[in-house]
Amino acid sequence: MRSIRSAFQPLRLATVALALLLGACATTPREEPPGQFVERSVEVDGTSHRFQVFVPAKKAGGKHPATILFLHGSGERGTDNHRQTEVGLGPYLRAHAADFPALVVFPQSPAGTSWSGAQARVAMAALDAALDEFRGDEDRITLTGISRGGYGVYELALLEPKRFAALIPVCGGITQPPALTERLVVDGVAEAPDPFAAAAQRLQRVPVWAFHGAKDETVTPDQSRHMVEALRGVGGNVRYTEFAEAGHNSWDAAYAMPELWTWVWLRRN
Repeated sequence: MRSIRSAFQPLRLATVALALLLGACATTPREEPPGQFVERSVEVDGTSHRFQVFVPAKKAGGKHPATILFLHGSGERGTDNHRQTEVGLGPYLRAHAADFPALVVFPQSPAGTSWSGAQARVAMAALDAALDEFRGDEDRITLTGISRGGYGVYELALLEPKRFAALIPVCGGITQPPALTERLVVDGVAEAPDPFAAAAQRLQRVPVWAFHGAKDETVTPDQSRHMVEALRGVGGNVRYTEFAEAGHNSWDAAYAMPELWTWVWLRRN
């Protein structure tokens, strides 16, 4: 009997090995889910304010992802907590959800408001809450915005100039655009004799890449041109891209530039 068991032992071992091999072949690696938008809220001055956060895939963002605060324009104001992700940076993130490496915070301001005063505090509170929950990198925070949100970029940066590693105002500005009847200025420098010079003096140490459409009739490109000239006059670290054929909607072209994101990932406080 011993000789019979001995004869079958190699066969048993071979069978077990084959089963293990087939099992390994049948097991496929689990794919990591892409980045996704999640809804959050923060309380400021006794009122709850909802906002959205794009949370990157773990492989793309790492343990402490770079963080972006995005400020929407006039058309995305409201309380639905969704519209602010539909124009500007949001569509780009949905198209690159698998590999975009940053945490992106999307506050929403109510109708009739700008990114100043209470709304500036709400935006910063949303940023802080997202940084805490998702462990964003405090030294790699970029502030960007479109149109009224482009004005908001300068507004928030003037409030906390040391907080941001880079600024990306898109079709933004400093003073009132003639074509608009609703007030749109950067309150932090509105009373200065030269608001552009005053803003540039205070932001000269923050890297800036501004974008504008040459055919923009809503916020005319002279807004960005004057601000860039003022920053260069004080030795600021500033880049400027003006799209010759673009109107007010210059944000799609701006956010689609690979060079922009390469520049962003190099910024640190």
